[in-house]
Amino acid sequence: MKQHTLKTLAAAVVLSAAAVGAFAQNVAIVNGKAVPKARLDVLAQQLAGAGRPVTPEMEPQLREEVIAREVFMQEAQKQGLDTSDEYRNQLELARQAILIRTLFENQRKTNPVTDADVQAEYDKFVAANGGKEYKARHILVETEDQAKKILADLKKGAKFEDIAKKQSKDPGSGANGGDLDWANPASFVPEFSEAMIKLNKGETTPAPVKSQFGYHIIRVDDIRQAQLPKLEEVKPQVTQQLQQQRLQKYQEELRAKAKVE
Repeated sequence: MKQHTLKTLAAAVVLSAAAVGAFAQNVAIVNGKAVPKARLDVLAQQLAGAGRPVTPEMEPQLREEVIAREVFMQEAQKQGLDTSDEYRNQLELARQAILIRTLFENQRKTNPVTDADVQAEYDKFVAANGGKEYKARHILVETEDQAKKILADLKKGAKFEDIAKKQSKDPGSGANGGDLDWANPASFVPEFSEAMIKLNKGETTPAPVKSQFGYHIIRVDDIRQAQLPKLEEVKPQVTQQLQQQRLQKYQEELRAKAKVE
């Protein structure tokens, strides 16, 4: 009798341990069907990926969410909605999206952007944007005669800013008296840049400058060395840009290799 009792107790302990293990793996049992904890974990990861890190206080809400989803899913299956063509088509699109996202994420992990890559890209940026910056103004008109008349008016004492507001056909700068703010010469069309960099602080172009936009009268208000951000300040943006470029190249290579009939 004693031996039988010990066997019964041992079996109960085993069953109890198994039950605890099952509950540890599941969030709940809904209508007899287990809801695995993995669903809660995936939901938490999705929220974190969207910029909403999950705190311990949020776990009850997540648990309730996955339980509610299981309830609704069971009802949809009971109504046979999971056998409709619409559901199957949407399911296939969702499957494709998840798999493609996983492919691209794997590509990013196996081809990481290194610090050396970021440094090289930053160096190219500095080379292209270094040197001097100019704080310039301009008046843009359609004809050379209009531009010459404005130059004559300026020599007589007319105010550059006032003429720009009234006559410049550049809507962006005209309203601000022709102000183009600080900019690298490479920001402008070649004809404009070539004329601008010949000027000293306070000087105006002696003759109209023709470009694809019309005729410009340019004045340089100030000159300084280019104010470029430090590498540490732009490293996240440079890294993201390089990742996007590599992903774009990877997609193009796959598409080019694919045999489409």
